[in-house]
Amino acid sequence: MSFTTDRLRSLVRKWQSLIEANVDVKTTDGYTLRLFCIAFTKKKPNQFKKTCYAKGSEIRRIRAKMFEVMNREASSSDLKEIVGKFIPESMGKDIESACASIHPIQNCFIRKCKVLKTPKFDVSKLMELHGDGAEDTGAKAAKVRKEQMKETLEKKD
Repeated sequence: MSFTTDRLRSLVRKWQSLIEANVDVKTTDGYTLRLFCIAFTKKKPNQFKKTCYAKGSEIRRIRAKMFEVMNREASSSDLKEIVGKFIPESMGKDIESACASIHPIQNCFIRKCKVLKTPKFDVSKLMELHGDGAEDTGAKAAKVRKEQMKETLEKKD
């Protein structure tokens, strides 16, 4: 999962610092993911200067906060929950609020997620998630189709 190139290009502007970070995390259900985060600095309140560059030390501290938030969010949830967090961009908002005391940042997103390692396939876990299979799963498609055809032919006659 990743941002499209035109979305990334639309975020990058002059007169601001770009801050990127990536971290490898292990989810509760055994997946190992590599998360890539991107953020941009923004002007401080009441700032008149045109540029809003961050110092090198501020960038390092912001990157450390990014690592901390991504590790905390991803290691405490499973793959489905993490993907659910990408859509409303809640992880990016958490990073923005955590880094506000260091330097104001904007447009903070998880721009890419790679699956590095998947857990071994376990049949018992699959059965646990989807039940025993004793429920009514429906009729076979071929039988249903034949019955529908008979009904339509009877209606025409």
